[in-house]
Amino acid sequence: MKDINTPLVSVIIPVFNEEESVGATLERTLQLRKKYSLEVVVIDDGSTDRTREIIRSFADVLLIGHTRNLGKGMAIITGMLKSRGDILVVQDADLEYSPEEIPRLIEPILNKRADVVFGSRFLGRIVGMTRTHWFGNKLLSSAARLLYGVQITDVMTGHKAFSRKSLNSIELREKDFEIEVEFTAKLLRNGWKIEEVPISYSFRRNGRSKIGYRDGFRCFIKLLILRVSVVAHNQDAGS
Repeated sequence: MKDINTPLVSVIIPVFNEEESVGATLERTLQLRKKYSLEVVVIDDGSTDRTREIIRSFADVLLIGHTRNLGKGMAIITGMLKSRGDILVVQDADLEYSPEEIPRLIEPILNKRADVVFGSRFLGRIVGMTRTHWFGNKLLSSAARLLYGVQITDVMTGHKAFSRKSLNSIELREKDFEIEVEFTAKLLRNGWKIEEVPISYSFRRNGRSKIGYRDGFRCFIKLLILRVSVVAHNQDAGS
């Protein structure tokens, strides 16, 4: 039974050309309303297939449409600005991440053990991830640990939860997948506690992956750039 004192949870779903899976994603996400005060915010990032039509068939979601494809980062930023929740969760629409694991993501925030939670695929169960994606994710997470001195096993996970206060303390600028490392760098800079929880991951059955090796390279460069900015910020704060 839903506790009336539970904070509002906003589930932000960025989507681009996911007509095969967006309906199931919404159906499964909306089931969480049985337990939580839930707001579902879907940002259609300029889809050219039937994605937006399918989203409109769900009366219980807030649909925001970009007139053209601006990138995953911009879709997430739009969702965060338009949402009202005390806790915000990013849920991809391709069902590589299970909506049923959202309670696992928000539990440490509800119980005040953490401000931010990353769902780690490498602490949980992985099905079907290509060798290229596995290696790229491992490399980026190792770089994050080395550069920022934190024990993060999955910096690029698409399943993240945040307290509203933590997000309000940072300015997000990255338009595409680099937003994943931007989250990490800027939240750590501002002293927010990040916790990881194990989640399951299953490579998409429909459509095609929208992240490639070029995105991984850009994320690596962004980790380096943001690390320099963190050092400069800390020096300025200490002077």
